[in-house]
Amino acid sequence: MKQIRKWAIRIGVVILVVLLIGSGIGIWLVRRPWPQVNGTITVPGLLAPVEIVRDRTGVPHVFSQNEHDLFFTQGYVHAQDRLWQMEINRRIGCGTLSEILGEAMVDTDRLVRTLGLRRAAEQAWTQLDQDARIILEAYAEGVNAYIQSHRDRLPLEFTLLGDDPEPWTPVDSLTFGSVLALNMGLNSQMEILQARTIAKLGANAAQSLFLSDAPELFFSVPDEVAHYSWLQSLLPQSIATGDQWLSLPYSGWGSNNWVVHGSRTATGQPILANDTHLDLAMPSVWYENGLHGGRFDSVGFTFPGVPLVVVGRNTHIAWGITNLDADVQDLYVEKLDSLETPKKYQFEGEWHDLEVIQETIKVRASSPISLNVFLTQHGPIVNDIFGIPVEKPLSLRWTLYEGNDIFAAIAKLNWAANWDEFRASLQQWDVLGQNFVYADDRGNIGYQAAGRVPIRSARHQGLLPVPGWTGEYEWQGFIPFSELPNTFNPPEGFIATANNKVISDTYPYKLTYDWSDPGYRAKRITSLLAANDRLSIQDIQNIQADTYLLPVETLRSYLLAINPENAIQADALARVKTWNLCFDRDSVGASIYEVWYLYLLDNTIRDDLGQDLWDGYHLNPTKHVPMMVHLMSDAGNTWFDDINTPQVETRDDIVRRSLTDAVKWLTEHYGQDPAGWQWGKLHTVTFRHLPLGRTGIAPLMYLFNSQPIASSGGPLSVNVALYNDPFDAVFGTSQRMIIDLADPDTWWGVNSTGQSGHLFHPHRQDMISKWQNVESYSVPFTRKAVEAEAEARLLLKP
Repeated sequence: MKQIRKWAIRIGVVILVVLLIGSGIGIWLVRRPWPQVNGTITVPGLLAPVEIVRDRTGVPHVFSQNEHDLFFTQGYVHAQDRLWQMEINRRIGCGTLSEILGEAMVDTDRLVRTLGLRRAAEQAWTQLDQDARIILEAYAEGVNAYIQSHRDRLPLEFTLLGDDPEPWTPVDSLTFGSVLALNMGLNSQMEILQARTIAKLGANAAQSLFLSDAPELFFSVPDEVAHYSWLQSLLPQSIATGDQWLSLPYSGWGSNNWVVHGSRTATGQPILANDTHLDLAMPSVWYENGLHGGRFDSVGFTFPGVPLVVVGRNTHIAWGITNLDADVQDLYVEKLDSLETPKKYQFEGEWHDLEVIQETIKVRASSPISLNVFLTQHGPIVNDIFGIPVEKPLSLRWTLYEGNDIFAAIAKLNWAANWDEFRASLQQWDVLGQNFVYADDRGNIGYQAAGRVPIRSARHQGLLPVPGWTGEYEWQGFIPFSELPNTFNPPEGFIATANNKVISDTYPYKLTYDWSDPGYRAKRITSLLAANDRLSIQDIQNIQADTYLLPVETLRSYLLAINPENAIQADALARVKTWNLCFDRDSVGASIYEVWYLYLLDNTIRDDLGQDLWDGYHLNPTKHVPMMVHLMSDAGNTWFDDINTPQVETRDDIVRRSLTDAVKWLTEHYGQDPAGWQWGKLHTVTFRHLPLGRTGIAPLMYLFNSQPIASSGGPLSVNVALYNDPFDAVFGTSQRMIIDLADPDTWWGVNSTGQSGHLFHPHRQDMISKWQNVESYSVPFTRKAVEAEAEARLLLKP
């Protein structure tokens, strides 16, 4: 990071000097890359003229006479507004950050190269059908047309970092899918954390910490791995080095979606809602787009760098997604013929050749670094990137390595016209397991889980690293699509998912034991939907804004049961008592409770875990909140005893100590008067730019990031916001949409930042206020509505 800081300081100084010396030069430097959105442009590669009508929020609606030009133009407009974001995401997925950012990024590039995100995308390209290939090729042509015609006025980041973008390829688009698969499916980290806990504290302690809300489960530790004693200490390098660049998942990674039948809505037609939870970045990970041409007539949220609409609607249907949380990764302990220069691995008593892939990592201002990636039949050896001593080689098996046909599924999803076609498209949806909710213009609603989920052997839970050489822990195929959870027009009149357990205890397969919602968000959404049999758009929006935390109903009582030691504690407890359990920005009770809860967790388990395990565990509220809810009912549980003191502490001792700690912390940071302890002062969001807004250099962060804004929500509320350092929200609702099937133009939505990625552009941050206040704007769909909302019109001619 030292090298990044060095060049970042230089860049920041240069920018400030330029802006101070002459505002005219500064304006020219910043505004020159802004795209042309009005008039006519001649673009080689088009077959016919294409119209791009941008609505008042800058969303481009593409009207094309053929499908080639439709996706060519989508690539062009993505590049107009988000080319730098596309470039940095491509470099992340290809493991080439070091080329522009230097030695500090070598560990992140090594991680990506070892996992083989680009290799998986290259494999996916060879398997795609002709339809999907044509779309991807046309899209890449459009991106490249923009790059070639704007080499002298690329986004400012290219100039500052000295980056000259290579031509875009279809595999670049598919690589972003690999990055998303990593973001949403890194169960292997949890396997290591659980195994390390067993190594230090034993299986019973791990059971309490990780599976307390699932008493029917237990950790089955294979004899061959000796209770994971070899995981007691990790090497300094680890996968955590890539967290801020790869947006690697918190345990709370997830989203909300629901759909309500017309029998329960004010309009008499289905209403579908979706808000996806991802990294809070500048610009947003999402980009809104309308696509009209050939078989396609869609509007919704897209990913810059990838064609088609990912969530949204077409003429006949609407759909939304949440992460299924399926366990699609397993770690295997391997036996190699040599730990220093391995050539073979053992499986079922026979030796097999390791596949060796040689990678070269180019490093800015330094010599290239060579990397050998060793592959077993399970996947790559990952000790180096996880920081695990090589004495026990670990390989990663991941469904991503089995092939990836998601893009073909998205294409068919975009033109699906009914429930049968919708489900047929999802049969090809393999990696990135998702919960899909569905509505159509005939009044139907539905739910379908989609994804390639492994069937494990009877001895294999998927919770811990297992022996890879015996053959007893191999996958037994994948759950058939026909047996994945689904429902159509259920009698309840609505369907909701929130990364919760979507199966009953009698379901014959194991999807996962790591649901990102222990049930709190899903229960809250379901109860609010059930309480109203004539739901309006406003009612749905109110649910998206809901900040009530169900577990507080249980935990608050223990706090209120203790006697205050002084007047300020009495004031604090009085505010918690009258608090409505909502984490709204102006709530003082939310601040007192949440700071107390964090100290409660800390004072209860940090002494037992030690710093290393604490660092991995306390960022997982979907594990520790249900654990604490369960634990608090046992006042004398040994977890409450502080091993660093001679006396034996009970629950009430820890509750009292934690209140003292919380009030002291709040007083030191926000003053003596509890009236000034509003949640929005503690809990703020800064939308951060990659990479210039994450360097720690004040001038760059000021220029490229948003200003901190007060944020509502908590780790397990419907309006979710996960935080760190200590309450800076870094992950949460990345977009919202509400679609009423009664009218194709009744679509309400908001992105988290804005459409543009260009510095100081009017549409770079114009959605933040509405996002913050859980407001929305109408998004036009039909040509007539788009024309009525037109802010700019651009004609592209061949």
